Amino acid sequence: LETVSEDRLPLLARYAVHDVAFRVVGTGSVGTRSYVVLLLDHRGEALVLQVKEARPSALLPHLPTAGFAVPDPGHEGRRVVLGQKRIQVVSDILLGWTTVEGRPFQVRQFRNRKGSVDPAALTVDQVDDYGRMTGALLARAHAHSADPRLIAGYCGKNEQFDEAVAAFAVSYADRTTADHADLLTAVRAGRIAAELGV
Repeated sequence: LETVSEDRLPLLARYAVHDVAFRVVGTGSVGTRSYVVLLLDHRGEALVLQVKEARPSALLPHLPTAGFAVPDPGHEGRRVVLGQKRIQVVSDILLGWTTVEGRPFQVRQFRNRKGSVDPAALTVDQVDDYGRMTGALLARAHAHSADPRLIAGYCGKNEQFDEAVAAFAVSYADRTTADHADLLTAVRAGRIAAELGV
């Protein structure tokens, strides 16, 4: 309650915790704790929050090598929430953070209505549109994270930055393809146990 905007407190005051359930996380969050909290108001109207453990940034170990000092975020949930608020045009109005048994968590409304697109099912023209759209959304988010003039100056007016990003993308795709081939070889040779065709 101390980490959400003060104008949200009257809304939250209408609700009381009714139940808490452990939530199975996706592959990107394996090893973290995640809970779904059901709150009910006096009429039985539900509000569902997700309380998800916040881990340190994956970039943290690489900062000294890149010549940057390692900052102390104070609270990993706070770091995640402030980062989301910075890059999102509109953030969850109940976004906040808390500590449970010494572990940092971020708190947000639980919305399990995420849409997804399977790029493999798209036509060539659709893949091009999809790439442009996701690139524009990513650029917009980054424009919120720093001074857009600084980013524009860094990118420059020629094609050098565009070509470097494209070369990285192709190299990354090639590496992913090669890693997958190595994985399949290891599975077929019996070095790695896997269930195929799932």
